[in-house]
Amino acid sequence: QVQVVESGGGLVQPGESLRLSCAISGRISTDNPIGWFRQVPGKALEFVATTCYDSETSYAGSVRGRFTVSRDNAKSMVTLQMNSLKPEDTAKYYCAASSSYVGLRLTADGYDSWGQGTQVTVSS
Repeated sequence: QVQVVESGGGLVQPGESLRLSCAISGRISTDNPIGWFRQVPGKALEFVATTCYDSETSYAGSVRGRFTVSRDNAKSMVTLQMNSLKPEDTAKYYCAASSSYVGLRLTADGYDSWGQGTQVTVSS
């Protein structure tokens, strides 16, 4: 059983930065993907970023160049560094882990362990 817990959300102004953390426990290997997704009420879940192995990553076009996902396998932690935040980044952010797939995974299906989510609000 893999457990995922996010932390680090909050309220920031446009242009500021925020770092989200994802603590992972349970049976998962470095080639299993960890993903970040976000959701605004009334809208579909949106892919944000994913990472697997030590440094393979993929990003949604809307965040590429502003967000960075990194994985510390020794600490079982994944972080999402979000810079130059925009009001349209406002959403609840979820971390997810897949114990059944290997390699990068950009869609929500296949992720079988999800955190409770953490709210990010970007507003002046």
